[in-house]
Amino acid sequence: MKIEVLGPGCPRCNALAANTKAAADKLGLQYELSKVTNIMKITEYGVMATPALVIDGEVKLAGKAATEDELTAILNTALAKD
Repeated sequence: MKIEVLGPGCPRCNALAANTKAAADKLGLQYELSKVTNIMKITEYGVMATPALVIDGEVKLAGKAATEDELTAILNTALAKD
C-alpha cells in the first residue's frame, strides 16, 4: 500500500503523518509512507486544502488532521477495496 501525506510540512501535516503511521502499524499493514511537500504535485491531485491523505493514488482525506481511529477506519476501507 502506498500512502502519501500532502502538505507543506506544517504541524497538522506532521500530525496526520504520525497518526497515519500509528494506524497502519496498529493494523500490521505493509506500506510505504511518504510526505509530498511540492505544491505542484499536491495540486495534481486536485487538493486545495492540506493536509491531505492519498492511498494508492486516491485522495481519501483533505483539509483535516484525522485521528488515529479515523485513519484506522479509512485504511480498513481501502483494504476492503483490494
